[in-house]
This record gives sequence, C-alpha cells and structure tokens, in this order.
Amino acid sequence: MNIVDRFLKYVSFCTTSDENTGMTPSTPGQMEFARFLADELKAIGLDEVELDDNGYIMATLPANTDKPLPVIGFIAHMDTSPDASGKNVKPRIVNNYQGDDILLNEEEQIYLETKKYPEILNYKGQDIIVTNGKTLLGADDKAGLSEIVSAMEYLIAHPEYKHGKIRIGFTPDEEIGQGADHFDVKKFGADWAYTMDGGAVGELEYENFNAASCKIIVHGVNVHPGAAYHKMLNSMRIAYQLAVMLPRWETPEHTQGYEGFYHLVGMQGTVEETVLSYIIRDHDRARFESRKKEMEHLVRKVNREYGEGTAEIILRDQYYNMKEKVEPVMYVVDLAKEAIKQAGVDPVVKPIRGGTDGARLSFEGLPCPNIFAGGENFHSRFEYLPIRSMEKAMQVVLNIIYLVSEKE
Repeated sequence: MNIVDRFLKYVSFCTTSDENTGMTPSTPGQMEFARFLADELKAIGLDEVELDDNGYIMATLPANTDKPLPVIGFIAHMDTSPDASGKNVKPRIVNNYQGDDILLNEEEQIYLETKKYPEILNYKGQDIIVTNGKTLLGADDKAGLSEIVSAMEYLIAHPEYKHGKIRIGFTPDEEIGQGADHFDVKKFGADWAYTMDGGAVGELEYENFNAASCKIIVHGVNVHPGAAYHKMLNSMRIAYQLAVMLPRWETPEHTQGYEGFYHLVGMQGTVEETVLSYIIRDHDRARFESRKKEMEHLVRKVNREYGEGTAEIILRDQYYNMKEKVEPVMYVVDLAKEAIKQAGVDPVVKPIRGGTDGARLSFEGLPCPNIFAGGENFHSRFEYLPIRSMEKAMQVVLNIIYLVSEKE
C-alpha cells in the first residue's frame, strides 16, 4: 500500500480521545484502530507485534546486519484531538494546488481561505489532502503513523539496506495528555527514539511546554428568580467573573514562540454548577508553577467573596519540557537535523507550542525529540496535509536509520 492510500485508510477510523471516560484507551474507536494496525504490522513482516489491553502497540524490525548498532525507536499516536470532530472524516485530494481559496464544502460554502491561512501558499504546485470542512483531517497523528509504517514496509522490501534493530511504538490518548501513561520504556528497549508528531515540513523540536490541566468547579444555589434576592448564587456568572480575572492577552491567540498561556477549552454550566476546563502552558518551569498558583489564588478569591466551597480546583501536571533531558544527548537532534537535510528540506528547529508523548518519555529515560509529520492547522476543520511533506517525513525516518548504520 502506498503512503497516501495508507493515510486515507487510517483517517476512516474515528479515534477521538476523551479525558472524561476514565478508561485506557479512552474511546473504543482507538482499540478498533489499534487492532487494525497490529494486523497490518504483522502483514508487512514486522516481528514481535504486541497489542496490550491498554491499546499500546509495540513491534520490531530486526537488524539485518551483524554490526553492533544502537536500537532506535519511532513513535506516533493513534488518537485525534477532541477539539474538533473526528467522526466520518471525508478527505479529498486537491491536485496541483494553484494558490486559490479551497472550497471545502459547497453545500455550506466553507472555504480554506488563503487570507486566514497564508501558509498554504507555500505548497503551490503540490497535491494537498483537505477535509470537507466539517471535521478535522487527522494528520495529527495519522500522518506520523503512515510515515513510520511505510518506512518499515520499504526496508522490509529492500533488505540491501543494512540497519540495526528498529522499535515501533504506537500510543493511545496522546491528545488528552495520557499517551505515555502505560508506555513501558524498559520493554520498548530503544536507546533513543523520535516521535513523528510535528507540524509543517522541516520542523524539528526538542523543547516543549510544561503543561497542566485545570478544572474549576463553581457551585451555585438556584432559587426562583422572582424570589432570588440575596439568595441565588448563579454559578455561571461567578465562573465568568473568575475567567475574566485572568490576563486577557495571555491566551493562545495572543502568544507565540516561548510565551505561555491560559487556555479555556471548555465551559459547561447551569445556575447550580458550572465547570471551567483550562490547559496551562509555559516553556519556563518557574513561570509554569506561577501560572498554577495564580489559578489557585483566583479560586481562593472567589471563595472569600461568595463563601468557602463555592469554587474548587483540580490541577494535574501533564508533562514537562523535555529540553533538560535531550540536551545532554544532543547528537540525537543533530542526527535528525542531518537526516532532514538529506531529504532536501531545510530543518526548522523550534520549540513546540504543545507537547508530545516524547516529552514524558524523555523524563522516563528515553530521549525523544519530535520530527514533522507534515500537516498544518491541526485540531481544526481547516487542517490539511501536503502529500510531499508526508513523503519527505517518511524519507527522514529512512535517512535516520541509514545514518546510524553508516556512522556507527
């Protein structure tokens, strides 16, 4: 199967993750997809293909040389973000894109506009996979899965290319910060690894946000509005008051580069109870801790005004900046940089304004920088994937393997 057909097949599976189920994987579609992937890995000829009860897949491409070589891993995640629907994805290939706005959905007149998304102009003359404007595409991270599986299939078909042992790992629930929860680093057995989970072509990342989730539950008191004077506590109004106390400009839409933010990702409420769901992000650990303390301070402030217990907070750290774990082994980054150059692409080394499974795995002893998967506008109805970018990412996987063999 070629890489494009593989990707189009993968996105037909609905694998949206859900942090509220308390299960692993968090949604049944992920396990269905995992079974399909495990069968495919066996079919193309990989060894030691294992799918565990939590939906994690590990597999091995055995070494085909007696030369002692390090074991390299490649990792991608199977779930897609709950930020946009991943059900009934209807991809379409725009051939030889010429720089115009792309009509995604004629019935609803949904366009991918170059004015709003000018980066697409970088892909003039290329074939681009787009959505129908109603769902995300799923290139995050089904492009990464496609690139890894296609690279392994290529190596199996071309035994003349000598290589050491390669380990493959596919995880569930990365998008809700739980992708590394049950990943057995010791069992994986790689000296280092790469997540194929980055964005635009050329991206290479070994710095990421420190991340936490934050849930604030505001409790109210409902009384008939005609008799509510000095009795009603409207939890929605109190929650709104709390939300606007956060710095207005420290949100994703007003920050870039190394700047951190508070991001309100969900709000559900009635007069009786309202839940605010946030994610907190910052590259600097001290500022990250300060942001969490600010959330706690605002909850205390609300409780002082409306009574103890009106608001409660649940904070959970998700991952930390992998930089401190990768910098001592920077050769793994330099190797990836060289592999990207050999694929005919200029490396773009930048901090991740997000995170990957590799962040947590780096803290568990598996250095794991992140390489581009090739898509743009992740988590959005306007997500798209230039086919050439996906092909280049597959070539980077192969180049890393070749370079390790040559250098060692």
